[in-house]
Amino acid sequence: MNDQQQIDEIFQRIAGDLSMIADRELKVHKAAVQRARAKVAGAKCVHISFKLGFAHAGQLAHGCLLVPLSEASALAGSMMMLSDEAVQTKRAETTLDGPTKEALLEIGNFIGGAAEAALRSLGLEEARVRSESCQGVKADLRPAFAYKEGTPLLVGRTQAQLGAGPAFELILMLPVLEPAGLSAAAAA
Repeated sequence: MNDQQQIDEIFQRIAGDLSMIADRELKVHKAAVQRARAKVAGAKCVHISFKLGFAHAGQLAHGCLLVPLSEASALAGSMMMLSDEAVQTKRAETTLDGPTKEALLEIGNFIGGAAEAALRSLGLEEARVRSESCQGVKADLRPAFAYKEGTPLLVGRTQAQLGAGPAFELILMLPVLEPAGLSAAAAA
């Protein structure tokens, strides 16, 4: 399993699961993948950070999926079975109501489950991934999750589209996972 396979498989699993619950296809393209030594920020708009905890070989590390607020709100509206017009209204909102927040938490659970299934299909059978909530992140600021600066992260960026909506970027940050466990640096 290489970095590209890991990121692409996780994005594909997330897209498949979210398409099912949203009843709209979430398309993702092949990701650009890199190793980084710092968390990255989503540019130009507020994002929702779906925080993830990764347990493997007795170690715990963290990462997240960054989704633009407008698209996270559209996913939540779709999951709540709102009409296309209501989903468009959700996409334009800058504050979240209670039902939308609850839907986002549920989406986070699906993201965690999809990431776990992807890792298992790639040979990390003991890997566990769980949602650790979600939070709004201002444009150009890095998301908050437990992380030691300088520790390697696997970062994937892909273009996505929900139904007939506009294209947007998804950013996935993962600890470096290896078949024997987290890399020594990621566990530190």
